[in-house]
Amino acid sequence: MGARKHSQPRRGSLAYSPRGRAKSMEARIRAWPKVNSEEPKILAHCGFKAGCVQIVSIDDRDKTPNAGKQLVSLGTVLVTPPVIILGIRGYSKDVDGSHAEFDVYAKDIPKYIAKEITLKSKEGAIENAEKHLKRIKEIFAVVAVSPRAAGLEQKKPYIFEALVSGGDIQKQFAHVKELLGKEIKIDQIFETGSTVDVAAITKGKGWQGVIQRWGAKKKQHKSRKTVRELGSLGPISPQYVMYTVPRAGQMGFHQRIEYDKRIMIMGNTEDSSLKINPDGGYKHFGLVKGDFIILKGSVPGTYRRLIKLRSQIRNAPPKISKPNILEVVI
Repeated sequence: MGARKHSQPRRGSLAYSPRGRAKSMEARIRAWPKVNSEEPKILAHCGFKAGCVQIVSIDDRDKTPNAGKQLVSLGTVLVTPPVIILGIRGYSKDVDGSHAEFDVYAKDIPKYIAKEITLKSKEGAIENAEKHLKRIKEIFAVVAVSPRAAGLEQKKPYIFEALVSGGDIQKQFAHVKELLGKEIKIDQIFETGSTVDVAAITKGKGWQGVIQRWGAKKKQHKSRKTVRELGSLGPISPQYVMYTVPRAGQMGFHQRIEYDKRIMIMGNTEDSSLKINPDGGYKHFGLVKGDFIILKGSVPGTYRRLIKLRSQIRNAPPKISKPNILEVVI
């Protein structure tokens, strides 16, 4: 018999190596789009995954086989409670990277946030920050969202930074300064028909073998001692296993960002014309209350998990068109 070649993983599967567990339940956003606008704008919001529906709409994409025809697609429901602007953070840049120069926090922080965290704003912090604006390259808004506002039991709020883009640094600082301590709703940042990127932590699968984790091919029956293992871990020399060889290990609970998710519907459950809740609520989540959006396609993570929404960083269209929705099948 000739030498048997070891099974190979699916093409492109090494793009996400190493596949380790996420360090936090909150995904990081490390790249932001550039907005060519004179008016400053906050580029991120967030929501909590509730469930899935079917969307019946007219395909408005040009130059596609289904253009103008009825299209049934998957939709993911996200509960998007308002986020609170807690503070402002300014970053300078040099050859060593970005450096936080100042933090300015709101004076009146809601009690449910003040219980969980300690944010103290020093006297004259705003005046001191305005003196450093000349060397500031980026302005971030420090925002917080409470899972309880989405109907969940978790008490501890999520706090993260959202880039402010558009205009100059002075305009960006003034824009966030006006919003300190106030609530920002999803429709103040995004609109129906716009496209966003989603960042989340995927479902955890635990420790899985090489067949499940990398998609390697099973060996022939009785050809070796094992069937669900690789035929070879590599050559004799060099005398170690290379990183490109698929191995068993952690699968799932990874940080992932998915691009170009279109907002098909944006609404509020208090609007009587919008029925979004199935009888008894969504499985593993319950009833959706307050603001919500429906994204076209799937979203990483399990139900009740935090989903960060960022302005589209790839393939931004020149103008936004609202989708023609015929029906939502719950």
